[in-house]
Amino acid sequence: MESFPRAKSPCPWRHSLSGMLVQLLLAVCFFSYLRVSKDSPARSPGTPATTSVPTTPKVSTGPASTVGSPAHPPLLILLWTWPFHTPVALSRCSEMLPGTADCQLTANRSLYPQADAVIVHHREVSSWPKAQLPPNLRPPGQRWVWFSMESPSHCQQLPAMDGYFNLTMSYRSDSDIFTPYGWLELGPGLPVEAQVNLSAKTELVAWVVSNWRANSARVQYFQKLQAHLHVDVFGGGHKPLPRDTMLERLTRYKFYLAFENSVHPDYITEKLWRNALQASAVPVVLGPSRRNYERFLPPDAFIHVNDFPSPRHLAQHLQALDRDHARYLSYFRWRQTLQPHTSSWALAFCKACRRLQQDHRYQTVPSIASWFT
Repeated sequence: MESFPRAKSPCPWRHSLSGMLVQLLLAVCFFSYLRVSKDSPARSPGTPATTSVPTTPKVSTGPASTVGSPAHPPLLILLWTWPFHTPVALSRCSEMLPGTADCQLTANRSLYPQADAVIVHHREVSSWPKAQLPPNLRPPGQRWVWFSMESPSHCQQLPAMDGYFNLTMSYRSDSDIFTPYGWLELGPGLPVEAQVNLSAKTELVAWVVSNWRANSARVQYFQKLQAHLHVDVFGGGHKPLPRDTMLERLTRYKFYLAFENSVHPDYITEKLWRNALQASAVPVVLGPSRRNYERFLPPDAFIHVNDFPSPRHLAQHLQALDRDHARYLSYFRWRQTLQPHTSSWALAFCKACRRLQQDHRYQTVPSIASWFT
């Protein structure tokens, strides 16, 4: 007994078989679609399945212009202020730091919304931080770099920087981006006599000082030293010394007083790296401890004032070295394998470029003041 009447057809089995095949084909397509959708990773609309977001963009240094490609956008670093309001020439980071991809560096503040990172030099924003810092409403993921080559004694309003920055950049070796004033690298391996012209060193001790404060520790030490030893002093209120002839003039001296304007860990400035070492003069240092200096220099590359019980004893030591050429030249033995180098603003910016590419973490420095002081 049939429950439903069926339509009559000359070949009923053919229609039934065709319908079953169509249904089976649709079912196979449907389940295949479900499987592909489940196994495929989620992606943003318009992004091909074979395209991934680059983690290390390949970019170049220079003005904010056409750099990179749509697939590899530039890592844009905004220099919020030029250090000491003085623009400097920018170099390709791949040339300054071989193995580093170039970055796009710009001082154009209109690019702030697009910048991947912003470098803020402390001196130019310290007088009125709330008005001089970049806008608080920063783009998502943008990192701020706090930058200073001055010691804490010359950094005003450090507490006003707390909570704003993601990375630190300074001469301190524990900075996120370490930018020392100088360093040593393997040299040509020449004998000491080939590097130091002793016959040209006709003067004994020199000191170049731009910030003379009578009550400072370095001026007070100098005044006691000068009672036992003649020192030629250059700078404001003293003998003139044009910058373009400074190193040439200092090469005539056997010793140079590399006296820092304040004493802080790792604060070893151009007074040692440029004025003394690049002039082939033995540095007499006043600054952090001898142990701190020895982190960056061989122990026989300098003379520390703390090695002597008084300025008079130091004066006697320098006079004895002046008479003993062999002992004097022993302070240059390290130059047979090492050579001094000095930094620049452009190199510092490229070090920031390298670090920002290597580390994509987004962290916050709770307090610049508590770390730096």
